[in-house]
Amino acid sequence: GGGGFNLIAPNTSLGQHFLKNPAVVTGIVAKASIKPTDVVLEIGPGTGNMTLPLLKAAKSVIAIEFDSRMVREVLKRVEQTPELGHKLQIIQGDAMKTPFPFFDVCVANIPYQISSALVFKLLAHRPMFRCAVIMFQEEFALRLTARPGESLYCRLSVNCQLLAKVDQLMKVGRNNFRPPPKVESRVVRIELRNPPPPVNFIEWDGMIRLLFNRKNKTLR
Repeated sequence: GGGGFNLIAPNTSLGQHFLKNPAVVTGIVAKASIKPTDVVLEIGPGTGNMTLPLLKAAKSVIAIEFDSRMVREVLKRVEQTPELGHKLQIIQGDAMKTPFPFFDVCVANIPYQISSALVFKLLAHRPMFRCAVIMFQEEFALRLTARPGESLYCRLSVNCQLLAKVDQLMKVGRNNFRPPPKVESRVVRIELRNPPPPVNFIEWDGMIRLLFNRKNKTLR
């Protein structure tokens, strides 16, 4: 049941904001279109509110969680549903320093301070995955789909759109979280372009970085 929805105090210094609305959890899981043969990578399972529905939908879930309290909480909740327990593997660690395993779909409600680093890590991940469905702060999410000439258009917009198809899926109001973050959130879906564009990404990114450092100049 929903008994795990209010047990543990979030550690706000880690940027933890627990998603407490079951309808939003259900919506995110549905948008990920998980198949019964899928391996799902969940980044930041928190107290496991999304982990349980993911386990029901997927072949297996690999969850990466930084906070040892959360690891214990998720394991405790999954133990209450023994038929799901064998499908879960939890890695305790920093998602930015942990090598990602093979996965088909990534689902994440992450501390917002790692948003940019996570997007770049996913864009570089091989073998390719089918899609990632991720909760971001609204402005960051809108940067991913911003077009040239718009105020939010930036290096992130260029690189993300070069390497992936990005869709805005839903807005999530701040009151769906405990504690409420200062801003609204959005869920986006990222699908890598396959085959990837034939560019040397390191060189390309160096050029884009240069362009955005000299934003109002014409380069010849």
